[in-house]
Amino acid sequence: PLSGVSLLAQPPGGQVALGDRLVLSCEVAQGTGPLSFFWHREGSASLLGTGPGLELSHVGVNDSGHYRCRASDGDSVAESPPLNITVL
Repeated sequence: PLSGVSLLAQPPGGQVALGDRLVLSCEVAQGTGPLSFFWHREGSASLLGTGPGLELSHVGVNDSGHYRCRASDGDSVAESPPLNITVL
């Protein structure tokens, strides 16, 4: 089963200046087979992206919030803890 799903942010610390670029990476510590990734932000029903990375090229004030990555190997699903992103 999948485990150890975590998020990394660039710039580190989850603080990004208005208009700058934010890159989030989803990492899985344990899991086999082809993985699928799904990105969500709390309070938004829309899927932000699929893939191990999510890039927001020009962040706006509406991009602040808690982001999560959900990983699936087809049999099991694991979700990262929320990562709080603050737009300065």
